[in-house]
Amino acid sequence: MDSSPEILVVAGEASGDAHAAGLVRALRALRPDLSFFGMGGAQLAAAGVERLYDAREISVMGITEVLPKLFRILGVMRGLARAAAARRPALAILVDIPDFNLRLARRLKALGIPIAWYISPMVWAWRPGRVKQIACDVDRMLCILPFEEPWYRARGVPASFVGSPVLEQVPAPAEPAHFRRALGLDEARPVLAVLPGSRASELRRLGPELARAAARIAAERPGLQVVVPVAPGVDRDALAQWFEAAGVHPVLVDGRAPEVVGASDVAVVASGTATLEAGLMLRPLVVVYRVSALSGLVGRLLLKVKHVSLVNLLAGRALVPELLQREVRAERIAAEVARLWSGPARDEVVAGLVRLREVLGESGASARAAAAVRELLDSGAAVSRKALPGVAASAMSRGP
Repeated sequence: MDSSPEILVVAGEASGDAHAAGLVRALRALRPDLSFFGMGGAQLAAAGVERLYDAREISVMGITEVLPKLFRILGVMRGLARAAAARRPALAILVDIPDFNLRLARRLKALGIPIAWYISPMVWAWRPGRVKQIACDVDRMLCILPFEEPWYRARGVPASFVGSPVLEQVPAPAEPAHFRRALGLDEARPVLAVLPGSRASELRRLGPELARAAARIAAERPGLQVVVPVAPGVDRDALAQWFEAAGVHPVLVDGRAPEVVGASDVAVVASGTATLEAGLMLRPLVVVYRVSALSGLVGRLLLKVKHVSLVNLLAGRALVPELLQREVRAERIAAEVARLWSGPARDEVVAGLVRLREVLGESGASARAAAAVRELLDSGAAVSRKALPGVAASAMSRGP
């Protein structure tokens, strides 16, 4: 192995970008000689990763949403594989986005590049047959949920539970007044947090209905402050227009989603990592999600679990309400928010969220993941930078 090895890092949406950036920084602390290149967002760039592609180029969700961008997505995949063949990284770290990264992993494995996967795919919930490919192509699976390690190991995948990086990315829970002061909000007025997601397709499908729901809630709660964290790359003006059209004047905050939830009485959150971030702030939340009708139908056929949000999956029950597809209606959202605003229903949810924090254990996932990656690097699994004859060409010719 060279004295200055390179590592390929491939991350997708905002949460994966944040998790990957934490891992890169932790790796640099252990191995200052490492350099990194690949695909990611602003946080990976800030961590010093040479970005060949911006993660937004492949950021879509659902079958019909993918089709218009399929040619570009496959082009990015081929480009990353070509870069790997030319630069011969000592290791590849693939972060989440399983539909993309599983295909890329097959190409990288053909090049003889060891693969560590961070934020393990939820194959236990969705298309479990993919674990067979994971067992062939992934050298170390780094799991963030406690039950994942034994699940993967039972199926022949070398896996380690490192904990959830979300724990180190959210502030400690505190009273709403603390976060309202930090965000410049009126401490005495009620707050509704609205987290509409970060993908363009999510925003189009959820934004207008969430705005109408906020209008209904504001009509019932005089002085309500509607606060919306804006993810990197999201069009602030378009987001504001949906709320303004519904008669709501939102407070837009650049990022800081956990703090926005901490400032709230109740949050409405698009399904994804943000639900876990919100839950860790110990505020009641309503989970919403909507994809195209075709994607929703396929999802119902393939989903192997009863719940979609990470909060409910970890709780093992319907701790927080989930409104999906046709259920994402302003009146339904407003009704669930009203039910959770005060009283026994709110108390039950908060108690469940306290237990959820205990299940996830201690913070420090990035450091533990970095130690596992260094172990893989030091084990001799890293490849020579000289490609085996014919291997690079074989990897380039593989289908998607």
